[in-house]
Amino acid sequence: MEPDWIRWGRALQAIAQTGLHFTQNPYDVERYEQIRDLASEMFAAHSNSQPEVILDLFSQETGYATPKVDVRGVVFREGKILLVQEVLDQNRWTLPGGWADVNETPSQATIREIFEESGFETKVIKLLAVYDRAQQGHKPLMPYHVYKLFFLCEIVSGQATPSHETSGIAFFGENEIPELSISRVLPQQIQRFFHHASHFDWPTEFD
Repeated sequence: MEPDWIRWGRALQAIAQTGLHFTQNPYDVERYEQIRDLASEMFAAHSNSQPEVILDLFSQETGYATPKVDVRGVVFREGKILLVQEVLDQNRWTLPGGWADVNETPSQATIREIFEESGFETKVIKLLAVYDRAQQGHKPLMPYHVYKLFFLCEIVSGQATPSHETSGIAFFGENEIPELSISRVLPQQIQRFFHHASHFDWPTEFD
């Protein structure tokens, strides 16, 4: 479970962001900006970042505050799972994926991310899981609330092709999993998806 301070700070940021979106009262604008400043200071006090850096991130978030959506593709070939090496995380391995873009469906975002990071064209077969990042125990902690969607996908065409985001692409057996980028995927999630692959009738999991 996450520490209380990050839940409180995230809630304060969401209140400030939503309040700034709806209010037309200049006095309320000032109050919501103060709440956002306080949230920034809370995150900075428990991290290596300066309050100004956190505040800049928060200031870019506008509109009604909602969770961000991270999509991941779960692709098997001959009983092994597709993983890619993340350049930004010391070449640790993860399921291909990333943030969903505006005007994309979740499945379209997943197909795009798999292709961009691995070179494989795929089609989505099934939604395996919808997880709350904070409840799952991913590290490091994030100032944003994130939902993670994992889709079972099938290769249609293509070949392994590294990108500017990935330095390696490979398939691994259940007992061959390398060091993972735990910000993106956890060992127990990988293990769970191997079980899903052999039990196609299992329902979608969710927090």
